[in-house]
Amino acid sequence: MHRSGVVMAWNVFKLCTALRALGSIMILLVLAIVGVTYYSVVLTTYGPAVFHGGLETLLAFFVLILFHGLLVMLLWSYFSTVLTDPGGVPLNWRPVYDEETGVADPLTATEFGATPSDEEGRSIRFCRKCNQLKPPRCHHCSVCGRCVLKMDHHCVWVVNCVGALNYKYFLLFLFYTFLETTLVSLSLLQHFIAFFGDGEISGSPGTLATTFLSFVLNLAFALSVMGFLIMHISLVAGNRTTIEAYEKRTAPKWRYDLGRRRNFEQVFGTDKRYWFVPAYSEEDIRRIPALQGLEYPSKPDLDGQELYQ
Repeated sequence: MHRSGVVMAWNVFKLCTALRALGSIMILLVLAIVGVTYYSVVLTTYGPAVFHGGLETLLAFFVLILFHGLLVMLLWSYFSTVLTDPGGVPLNWRPVYDEETGVADPLTATEFGATPSDEEGRSIRFCRKCNQLKPPRCHHCSVCGRCVLKMDHHCVWVVNCVGALNYKYFLLFLFYTFLETTLVSLSLLQHFIAFFGDGEISGSPGTLATTFLSFVLNLAFALSVMGFLIMHISLVAGNRTTIEAYEKRTAPKWRYDLGRRRNFEQVFGTDKRYWFVPAYSEEDIRRIPALQGLEYPSKPDLDGQELYQ
């Protein structure tokens, strides 16, 4: 039994090392997909169509303007997610009061064992790997090797953890990726159908192959990202992370669920001008503690109660 535990730990370590090694490779892969798509849509299909005249020119202008606008937002959101620290525990952090007191948190129990208590005997979450106290909703990432505030998951596509400080940017990345890949799929659909027709198709073999590849890749991403986007929309509506939805699925009530509007504001802020850009207003950062990842309002009637079966 002990031997199998050692083997499992070693395998997990190898997996984490492999994920870290992907790093720039995943970023290059994303840029390569963008490059192939840009070549197919702009340089070989709708760019030349601008000079054809009539309705074809109007359609080409519409597709190109929308394509470039969504591409800018997609890349802005993507690199904001990649480059923004998801949030780490401040040095010598101490809780003002414990927001998860008296709760048999399955993640705490299985990963960290017994937890220390404060002066009133309330449970305080503690990470034995980082050797530090853990704020509410904070979890340890084995890939990053540290605790991450309001950790949702570690994403290989953004080569970063998705946590309190970049979760909005990740959601916008999914949103604009879905819109962009859907636009590309619809724009190239007629060319994809032409591959299986009896008529002649203009263009070199390389151009045709690139267009075919772009359509297949973008359609696949549109369908897969749509599923992730729907899942995360439901998580935001209930004020849960992916980890919380999985580890605490037996909870009859969730103390941080303050209603859809307030749950949404804890991720996107209250300033509507910033809802669709990867940034926050200074007023929202000042007024909404949840955006900093250390404090989260909860339902008063659920404070201190046992929430897990």
